[in-house]
Amino acid sequence: MKKLIVVMLIMLAGFTTQAQEKKSKNAKHDIEVKGNCGQCKARIEKAAYSVKGVKSAAWNEETQDLQVIVDETKCSVAEVRAAVAKAGHDTDSLKAEDKDYNSLHSCCKYDRS
Repeated sequence: MKKLIVVMLIMLAGFTTQAQEKKSKNAKHDIEVKGNCGQCKARIEKAAYSVKGVKSAAWNEETQDLQVIVDETKCSVAEVRAAVAKAGHDTDSLKAEDKDYNSLHSCCKYDRS
């Protein structure tokens, strides 16, 4: 009877371990971010790097994509999106507040439609 209980406990522990979401130390994500120029690139990447856990950030002006590598044990992609939006740039799922957008340099004001 004791062996059966031990076996059942081991099996239960195995199932609960598999059910937990695994967070990656080097997860790559692409985020759509609106911008226009080199100043935008510098601002977007600086905002991304301001989030603890971001290991790499590169924004492409042509594709309007920010490629980030994050340590998911330290931050989330949502935090990166929030930091970029706070810098005045709309992302695929989070729009910058009007006051942040309006603080951008005139050449950096992208079409928000």
